[in-house]
Amino acid sequence: MSSGEGLPPLLIHPARLDVALAKRIKLVGFDVDGVLTDGGLYLGSASRDGAHVPFELKRYDVQDGLGMAMLRDCGLKVAIITGRVSESVAMRARELRVDACIQDPQARKLPALRRLCTDLGVELDEVAFVGDDLPDVAVLRAVGLPVAVGNSTPEAARAAHLRLNARGGYGAVREFAEALLYARGEWTDAVERYVKSRSGDAHEGSEVPQ
Repeated sequence: MSSGEGLPPLLIHPARLDVALAKRIKLVGFDVDGVLTDGGLYLGSASRDGAHVPFELKRYDVQDGLGMAMLRDCGLKVAIITGRVSESVAMRARELRVDACIQDPQARKLPALRRLCTDLGVELDEVAFVGDDLPDVAVLRAVGLPVAVGNSTPEAARAAHLRLNARGGYGAVREFAEALLYARGEWTDAVERYVKSRSGDAHEGSEVPQ
């Protein structure tokens, strides 16, 4: 049986990435605010034992989460690198089982990425990074595959090899995951593995985070 049998024709956009470049990538990094989210922040406080406890809420896209899981299923390392410290991000990272979650309040993302690459044995030209704003520009200029979301600033867009159509928090991460895996020739098989994992009894398929 062919890998695509039983599925409708593949109608996602044609690959916009060079195949050799796509296949060179070993690590995919994502900014959070404006990439995994729409950039909005909900700040407030709640009362606990008579004390006011501040909290921060963010909105994430489920389809983006599944796209990140598909990247990991295809053997790619996935990292979150953000310049804002938030328990929301830590929770989302645990939920998605990413390989690294770096939260640097000084937004020194490039040094953090260099350290991560050393730990993982990955070169910068084997890294793809998806960003949207000025804190991401240094990373975008350094990696092998710099990507900007549809709502990125002009500075981030100019540093990118690929600018996505979708906005952060609204499918940009999923758009890139599909484009990368499609260019690598892995998307259709990844979809089949996911569908198969959901086609039997609960104990037969592994849990895939979203």
